[in-house]
Amino acid sequence: MKFEKLRISVVIPTFNRCHTLERALDSVFKQSFKPYEIIVVDNGSADGTVSMITKNYPSVKLLFEKKLGVSAARNLGIKLSKGNWIAFLDSDDEWNDKKLERQIICNSNNEKPLRLIHTNEIWKKNSVIKNQMEKHKKAGGNIFVACLSLCCISPSSSLIRKDVFRDVGYFDENIPACEDYDFWLRFCAREEVLFVDENLIVKHGGHSDQLSQKYWGMDRFRVYSLEKLLQTLEHSSENYRVTFNMLITKLNVLINGGLKRKNTSLVSFYNRKKEFWLRSDKLCRNTSEIKVAKLREASSYYFE
Repeated sequence: MKFEKLRISVVIPTFNRCHTLERALDSVFKQSFKPYEIIVVDNGSADGTVSMITKNYPSVKLLFEKKLGVSAARNLGIKLSKGNWIAFLDSDDEWNDKKLERQIICNSNNEKPLRLIHTNEIWKKNSVIKNQMEKHKKAGGNIFVACLSLCCISPSSSLIRKDVFRDVGYFDENIPACEDYDFWLRFCAREEVLFVDENLIVKHGGHSDQLSQKYWGMDRFRVYSLEKLLQTLEHSSENYRVTFNMLITKLNVLINGGLKRKNTSLVSFYNRKKEFWLRSDKLCRNTSEIKVAKLREASSYYFE
């Protein structure tokens, strides 16, 4: 990887986060390796975000996405970017000054340069550093199995070669949350990732507009992603088997949660899915088919 050929486009989606966006932008402008361009995609902010950027950061490319959702905002930024690498930054997070430089150097020194590089991170909740649980421990290489249960890569830590989106697709705009989980699954089913074990970003939590705070039952969206992925995998492959097992596990979690809350429509919805997938799996095992037939029940989620 030659530094002079690297053109990094930074893509920052935002919605009514003027108070944290300045911190995020400042961390980009302080990078030891300067990005090719900085793109902010505004999702309809009404808190002075646009005027703040225009006044304080005139070199930032400001785009507008009317379709609400972080996926649509990120996708617009990717499509209109001019770089050959994409670095995402959520508007409530910030980077270490050497974040991009360290990712570039580590990938350049890697025996086989990879198309996705992510880093370790510091978590802060209401400005207080929080210890991460073991299940959130980051890793590199083939991390597909680890990605099945929960999101293993933070968007703000990722540096991705732009042609990945041509090969894997963009962020799914049909789900309001867990869109990063969905994308990492699709990527990690195909390729390895490089992990830089250095705390090169700070993730800020504790505010009410976080997606994890906004939506209940995040496994609803993970089930949707697992169903989608199964339709692309060979039935005889190990990736299919571990994905299928995780799907059944998460369906059981949703069903049991619905039973506890006496939510009969949710229980019925996910019981039908579970029965469908168990039947489909049995059918494929008992015939020469290696791909799941066209799925009527798949790729949807329960909402109220």
